[in-house]
Amino acid sequence: MDQSAPTTSNSGPKKILLVEDDDALANVYLTRLQAEGFDVKRVPNGEDALSTAMQYRPDLILLDVMMPKVSGFDVLDILRNTPEVGNSKVIMLTALSQDSDKERAQQLGADDYLVKSQVVIADVVERIKHHLSMQ
Repeated sequence: MDQSAPTTSNSGPKKILLVEDDDALANVYLTRLQAEGFDVKRVPNGEDALSTAMQYRPDLILLDVMMPKVSGFDVLDILRNTPEVGNSKVIMLTALSQDSDKERAQQLGADDYLVKSQVVIADVVERIKHHLSMQ
């Protein structure tokens, strides 16, 4: 597999912030996304997500909803109201499959909403590439 790494206009790999409190799941995503050529940082909760997003300036944030400290919905709301990171793409990746949760995510400005039980990692990678205009 001799593919070049996904790049941004400032010629580095696309940056993804993975916000997931489940270590096992986070490690699976981290490994796969790095294998795809992304620069990935992982944080375990919403509080860390906010501070890391400000420093790291990710192109895309893969955001769990149910986490300790600050929920993914609250993180999304704060991100969308923070000019420095407001343009980052946000994909909610959650166990919550209710339409009301999906609607709330859309109202708060999520770019996509994926239910963990309904997708495999290849689907998530495909959605990431779609939102980063890499297809």
